[in-house]
Amino acid sequence: MKSFIEMIRKITLRGWITGIVFFAAQYGIYRLGNWLSVVFGTVAWAIEPKIPAIDDLFPVIPFFALPYLLCYLLWIMAPAVASLTKRRNYINYLCGLALAYLIGFLIFFLMPTYMDRAREGLMNHAAGPGIFNWMLNVIYSADGSEKAFNLFPSFHCMISAYCYLGIMNQPEVTKGYRIYTLVFAVIIVLSTLFTKQHYFIDCVGGIALAAGCYLLMNRLDPGSRYSGNIL
Repeated sequence: MKSFIEMIRKITLRGWITGIVFFAAQYGIYRLGNWLSVVFGTVAWAIEPKIPAIDDLFPVIPFFALPYLLCYLLWIMAPAVASLTKRRNYINYLCGLALAYLIGFLIFFLMPTYMDRAREGLMNHAAGPGIFNWMLNVIYSADGSEKAFNLFPSFHCMISAYCYLGIMNQPEVTKGYRIYTLVFAVIIVLSTLFTKQHYFIDCVGGIALAAGCYLLMNRLDPGSRYSGNIL
């Protein structure tokens, strides 16, 4: 815990601002993709990426609404913590995450997907008693209510996976934080399935997009033109 606190204290204001800016960007891109699909009519050919043999295996577990919402804290902190790594890695990290956002936006706009929550019976859970069902209602209400769009790729899975990939081999980041990020990312992926916010293929697509952009940026290595240790 002491090493974790010391690591957090090293984060500069620039690191925290970057985390907040990227968090705001992903939200804006998600909403913009949805809005443009309506304006240009691409939403008319939205498909439902459900695989019944797989997706029907996951029941609704309202408790998972909690980690689904808490993921936002990870998303803000991850770029801030990554700012402690070598400048080369940090530039690659930000470029890869930005590319993933861009690809996700284009898919939302050009190849939208949807989930009919009413037909799936999900609104009954959101109307149930208890704080976790209330959280489900908050999540559903903020995301289309009875019909949700822009499921593939799952931004929850994509960003959470990228939060780990960007720091998994970086010695400047404590081992405890790396383990925490991996475990939390896995829980977030599960939360998208057990809250029925996403189908299985959405999760696979999100993780694959994160991994692809991470590997591509490390191959292209835009950060190699910079020198210095800390950004």
